[in-house]
Formats: sequence, structure tokens, C-alpha cells
Amino acid sequence: MANAVSTPLPLFDSLDRISQQRYPTELAASYSLEDIQKATDFLASYKGSTGTFNSYRREIERLLHWSALIAKKSLSELKREDIVEFVAFCQKPPLTWIGYSKPARFIECEGKRIPNPEWRPFVVTVSKAARRRGAELDTKEFRLSQGSLRELFAILSSFFNYLVQEEYAPINPVALIRQKSQFIRSFQSQSKIRRLSELQWQYVIETARKLAEQDADNHERTLFIMSALYAMYLRVSELAASQRWMPKMNDFARDSDNNWWFTTVGKGNKERQIAVSETMLEALKRWRKHLGLSLLPSAADYTPLLPRTKGQGPITSTNYIRKIVQFCFDSAILQLQQDGFHEEAELLNEATVHWLRHTGISDDVKIRPREHVRDDAGHSSGAITDRYIDVELRERHLSARKKIIFEEN
Repeated sequence: MANAVSTPLPLFDSLDRISQQRYPTELAASYSLEDIQKATDFLASYKGSTGTFNSYRREIERLLHWSALIAKKSLSELKREDIVEFVAFCQKPPLTWIGYSKPARFIECEGKRIPNPEWRPFVVTVSKAARRRGAELDTKEFRLSQGSLRELFAILSSFFNYLVQEEYAPINPVALIRQKSQFIRSFQSQSKIRRLSELQWQYVIETARKLAEQDADNHERTLFIMSALYAMYLRVSELAASQRWMPKMNDFARDSDNNWWFTTVGKGNKERQIAVSETMLEALKRWRKHLGLSLLPSAADYTPLLPRTKGQGPITSTNYIRKIVQFCFDSAILQLQQDGFHEEAELLNEATVHWLRHTGISDDVKIRPREHVRDDAGHSSGAITDRYIDVELRERHLSARKKIIFEEN
């Protein structure tokens, strides 16, 4: 039955447009416009974080499409069993609801901004390593990961709490689902932190240095980005300018003890100060010298930390930064292969930008006080930082390494 339903169009525009968005009256034939307006009001409250807004928009939009087109109910009518059905639906949506890419949600047409018919609520992906091996995208292979399921439950619960507070929904049906384990697996221990090995990191940073020496105009930026992501545990969103924050040179500042700190605004719109190491300070000096600036910034230096390669202003696209990092990874992979480290090269195929943050934290937690790493990383508790301490895992494996299955005569 679900497969016969027409493919839905996007409901919500970007963060900077959603407050002014007007919905066509023809939507009322299938959707509750009041549902859409409540969702719009809720999403607009997340102006402090583009990443959070995008995650909430994705899940709430899927819920609205399902409730209107599949369940044919308003949000205020949804019960516990409806949410169970919706989660099961998300695990195996109709093939016509699954896309191969993430096109723009809305496009300009004859002077008007209209929903993009190429957009889909779900997107099938393959791992980077599988893609390199020639694996093709197949909508029949779509799966929600355990992380995605956890995020889905958390977002839906938050949304329904809002609807209850607004007296729009009588209950939070997500909170009534006691057996979430039917969807979400529990784990005996924390999952392994995805990070670069020591050899991989040395090849990556050395590759960045060589690229900078060979083509300074393009790759001094690469070297600085790689250094900042690793040495200061930055998220990619903390390097790109956004509505809430623009990284500037004077975010590097010296205190009365002649120590340098970097101020950033991270996850949850939280500001934090990061202790700047001597090597990171040298990386900053090299980057500023390339830009034709003094070696160190003054308090009045509002120059963008990452200026555009062409034109004025800062880099605003996280995807652009990801492409820079990926080019460095790809170059390091080739060098690893040439030097005979084929397994390390294969594993580096899976690496993402965020692995650099994990790697920096994992390396530092071995030699710095845990509390210092926690505060620089912006972790809400020491328990999160503890996940990066793998000493116990090493000892556990060491104790098992010599285990004998049978005695040889």
C-alpha cells in the first residue's frame, strides 16, 4: 500500500528562509497545515545551530509525510503504536521515497522558489571504501544505522514534548514506547572510536606539508586546516562561518601569562576556549605569513580565519572544507600504497573529517590530564572523554593474545 503513495516533495526550506516560508493552499488536500505550522515554529527555534536544524528538519519532515500520506492522521492523533509503525516504515520506506543524492530542496523557477521534484526524504549511501571498489548505489539496500535510529527517537521525543507544552498534542507517544530495544540494540561496551593510526596520521600531515610546499596558493590552506582539526580537536562546523559564528584571526588571543587560547562556538551553540599548543601556534604563524599578515594577530584583527580563495569574506561551506581534507586523505592513501602499507591505505579509505578530531583527542588523552582534554574538546562530561582512553582495551587484548586452544605434543 505504501509503495502506491506518490513521492512527497520537501516541506521546509533552509534555516535562513523557513521563518518567511509560505505554504501553498493545495497542501491542505493531504496535509494538516496546522501540523506544518507547528513544525515550522519548532524548527525556527533552532537558529543557533545549522547542523541541529538540519537533523530535526529531516526527521520531522519524514514524520509529517508519513502521518499525512500513509497514516492519514494529524500529529495530535498519533499514539504509541503509530510511532512504532512510523519507525518500522523508516527502516524500509517505499523505493520511490529513496534517492541517490542530496539535491537542493528548493529551486528557482520563473522567479519563484519551488520544491525540487528530484528531492527524496531518504537517501541511500555506500561506504567510501565500497565506492572506491566500484560498488553502486541501490535503493533496495537502504538501511537506517543504529545511530540514525537513536537520533530519530531523540528528535521525535523532543518534538512531541514541544507539542504537548504547546497544548497541541495530548501526549508524547514516543515516551510511551517501553521496548525501544526492538529497534535499537544495546552494547556491552562503548563502540570503538574511529580514528587514524599513528602511521596514517604521520602520512596525512606529511602529505599536507608536501602539498603546501609544491602549491602554496592552494595547499597552505590544506596544511592549516589539517593542523587545526587535529591539534585543537575542532569540528568542521567550527571552521566554517555560519549565521551564529564566524571564526576570525582574533579568536586566537594571548592572556596575561603569555599563553595563547582559541575561542570557538561549537555544538549546542556553546562557546569554549581551547589551549593552543606551541606547534599549533607555529601553524598559525605559517598560515598568516602566507596570507601576508603579521605573524600573530592583534585583538583588532577581524580577518576571517579561513578566507575564500576567490572574492571577499570567509569560507561558509563545510562541504568545501571536507573536499580539501578528502584530497589530502586521497594523496596520503596513494603514498601509503606506494610505500607498501596497503592495509593502512585501505583503512584510510574509510576516514572522514571527524576522525581528525577523534585522533587529536585520543593522542592527547594519553599524555594530558583528562579534565584538560575534556574542556578543550568541549565534552559535557569526563565520561565522554574516557571513551578515548584505550589502555584497558590494549591490556585486555594482551591478556588474550597467548590463549591456547590445544597443547601440541
